[in-house]
Amino acid sequence: MKKGDVSPILVNIGFGNVVAASKVVAVVTPGSAPIKRMREEAGKLGKLVDATQGRRTRSIIITESDHIILSALQAETITQRFIEGKSGLGEEE
Repeated sequence: MKKGDVSPILVNIGFGNVVAASKVVAVVTPGSAPIKRMREEAGKLGKLVDATQGRRTRSIIITESDHIILSALQAETITQRFIEGKSGLGEEE
């Protein structure tokens, strides 16, 4: 990425789905009761995005706009992809 380039960093969250890294607040596992309540609430409000392609939800991504994105990838895998995306910022092409 060149200096001055303002294009958003997109992170693959599985099955060709991507999310803008700058809009993500947290990547969490779906097991706890508060997270389950957040998921249900987002569904009622129309702010739930299912990117699992019918597979089991293994992580939940929370965005700035309170959208909840479900992913079939492990939270650790997605976190690593965010870290790799940020480390590439200092490199020039």
